[in-house]
Amino acid sequence: MAKKITLPLTDEIVKDLKSGDEVLLSGVMYVGRDAAHKRLVTSLDKGEKLPLDLKGATIFFMGPSPARPGKAIGSAGPTTSYRMDSYSPRLIAEGLKGMIGKGMRSQAVKDAMKEYKAVYFGAIGGAGALISKSIKKADVLAYDDLGAEALRKLEVEDFPATVVNDIYGGDLYEEGKAKYKKD
Repeated sequence: MAKKITLPLTDEIVKDLKSGDEVLLSGVMYVGRDAAHKRLVTSLDKGEKLPLDLKGATIFFMGPSPARPGKAIGSAGPTTSYRMDSYSPRLIAEGLKGMIGKGMRSQAVKDAMKEYKAVYFGAIGGAGALISKSIKKADVLAYDDLGAEALRKLEVEDFPATVVNDIYGGDLYEEGKAKYKKD
C-alpha cells in the first residue's frame, strides 16, 4: 500500500520513509533540470534571493512536452538524475527535502541526504503520459528563457513514486543488485 504524503516534506515525514516505500505525493513540487539547478546554485553563491523557498521543497527532474488543450502539462517523464549531482548537495544543505528522477545518485548526494534529512524518489521512466495525469497545474516560475528546462511550479495529486535513497543510507538500486547477485 502506497503512503499518501502531502508536500512540502518535513523532517518527520522523511524520517518515516525507507528505501522501497511506494508513495503518492500531493501538493506543490517544482520542476528543474541541470540548467535551472546551475542558476539556482549560482544565485546562492552570489547571495541572491531564489525564485522558490527550498525549505521542505521537492524538485522533479523533468523536461515536459507541451500541454495539449485542456491539460496542465504534456508528457512528464523523469530525466536522469546524475546530471544534477554536482548541484544537489548545495540545494539539500539549503533545505531541499525531496528529489524525483531516475537513475542512481552519487555518494556526495547520498551523504548530503543523510546529513540534512532528504530523500530521493524514483519515478518510472517511459511513463511520462501516465505521470502527467497526476499533475493538476503547471506554471513557469523562473528562467523562462530555458524553455522546457525552465523552473516550474506544479500542483500534483497522488503523484506516484518510490523511495530510492532514504536518510538511513538505504539504496533501492543497491539492494536490488544485491538481491540477484550470484556468489
